[in-house]
Amino acid sequence: MKNTYFDLINQSYYFPQEGFDLKSDYLTFHGLSLKYLIEKYDTPFKLVYLPRIGEQIRKARNLFNRAIKQNGYKGKYHYCYCTKCCHFSHVVKSALREKVHLETSSAFDIDLILKLLEEGELTKSTIVVHNGYKTEDYLKKILHLNEIGFKNSILVLDSMREIQRVKMLASKYNGQLKIGIRIAIDEEPQSAYYTSRLGIRPVEILDFYQNEIKKDSNLSLKMVHFFIDSGIKDNVYYWGEFQKALKLFVALKKACPDIKALNLGGGFPIRNNLGFEYDYEYMINEIVKNIQSACQESGISEPDIFTEFGKYTVGESGAIIFRVLEQKQQNDREVWYMVDNSLMNTIPDAWSILEKFILLPINKWNNEYTKVNIGGISCDHSDYYNSEDFNQQLFLPRFNPSDKEPLYVGFFHTGAYQDSISGYGGIKHCLIPAPKLIIVDRDETGNFVDYVYRNEQTVEEMLGILGYDK
Repeated sequence: MKNTYFDLINQSYYFPQEGFDLKSDYLTFHGLSLKYLIEKYDTPFKLVYLPRIGEQIRKARNLFNRAIKQNGYKGKYHYCYCTKCCHFSHVVKSALREKVHLETSSAFDIDLILKLLEEGELTKSTIVVHNGYKTEDYLKKILHLNEIGFKNSILVLDSMREIQRVKMLASKYNGQLKIGIRIAIDEEPQSAYYTSRLGIRPVEILDFYQNEIKKDSNLSLKMVHFFIDSGIKDNVYYWGEFQKALKLFVALKKACPDIKALNLGGGFPIRNNLGFEYDYEYMINEIVKNIQSACQESGISEPDIFTEFGKYTVGESGAIIFRVLEQKQQNDREVWYMVDNSLMNTIPDAWSILEKFILLPINKWNNEYTKVNIGGISCDHSDYYNSEDFNQQLFLPRFNPSDKEPLYVGFFHTGAYQDSISGYGGIKHCLIPAPKLIIVDRDETGNFVDYVYRNEQTVEEMLGILGYDK
C-alpha cells in the first residue's frame, strides 16, 4: 500500500482548509497558484498576499463590535496596527485602507507617519499610540505631531523617569498632551525574569499618578496599557494578569475620571500548524464581559477598548517558497533536504525564538512521504528547521534526484517580523542574498495582480554596503 503525502495530511487534519488547497496536484495559497509564481519568478522568493491583511482586520473588528452590541457595552472598539511588525508601505497602507489606527515604538516611526500623512493615507484624526522607550528624539517628534494637529496622539509612559522629560516638552506645547500608563506585568513562570522590564510597577502607579500627573495642567491621562507578550490566550496565566490589570484600571479610573481607554496589548495568535484551533469569538466576548462586569461592580463608566494587533494583522499574509536542491542521507535515520537559501536569514524567528510556521510542499503530494530535516545553504550549524509546532516530526514527500521537476516547499504565515529581524536589504549571513519579494493583490474585479517589489540582492549591492565600491 502506498502512503502518499496527501494521505498523511488528509488523515491528520481537515484539508483543504482556509488558505490552502490543491489544484491539479499543486498547492494553492488563498486560491493563488504557487506553481504559476514559481514558473514566472523562480525560487527562492518571499510572497505577501495583501488581501489577507484586510480580512484579518475585518474579522477582529466585527467580532468585537458584535460582542459590544450583544452585551450592551457602552464603550467603543479601536483596532491599532503595530508598525514594528512590518513597516513596508504596501502592508501599512493595506491596513490603513481598513481605517485602523497606529501604534509606534521609535522615533523613525513618526517620520513614517508624517510620510503617510503627506501621501494622504491617513488624517490627523488617526489615533496614534506611542509605546516604547522615549528617547529625546522620539519625544520631540511626538510633540511635533501634537503641534501640527494630531489631537489623538497618546504618549504611553513606559517608565516613571520619562515623566520629567515629558513635562519639560509639554510645558512648551500650547495644549494638553494625552498620555497613557503602561502596567508592568508578571511574566510567565518559565520566563528568565519575574516582572516585565516594560511598564511601571502596579504598586507604584496610583501614587505616581497622584504625585506627578494629577496636578499638571499640561497632561491628561487617557489610557491604561496592559500588555502580555505571549498574547491573548485562554489560560490561567492570561486571565490572572488580565484581572489584576482590571483591578488597577478601576482604581485609576476612580482617581482619574478622564481615563477613557483600556489598551489590550499583546495580540491574537495566528495559525502556525494545520491543526490550529482558537475560538476568537469566545475570547473576545469574555474580554468584553469581564471589563463590563468590573466597571459595573465599581460604578465607573466602561472604557473604549483598544487592541494592538501586529502579528495577527500581517502574519498570515506571508510565505517563503524554496526549491529543494539536494537530499543528503547523513546516517541511517536522518535525511536532509537542502533548500536554495538560508533559513536563518529568511525566517530568523525559527532559530532565534524557536517560532514555528506551516511548512508544506508545493508539488509531489502523491509521492510517498518521509521524515526529514530542512537545511539552509549557509555554513552555520543552526541553519535548519526540523519540527512543526503541532508535530515534533517533520514529513515531506520523497523524491528522486533525477526527477525532471524538483520538489518545492513553502513556509507559510511568515509575514510578521521576519524582514525586520533579518534586516531586509542589508548584509546577510554568509553573504547569501535576500530573496526577491513578490506582492500579490486583487484588482477591482477580484483577479490576482502580482509584481516584484524588489529583486534578489546583487553582488554590487552587497559590496557597496560593505564599502568595497570606494
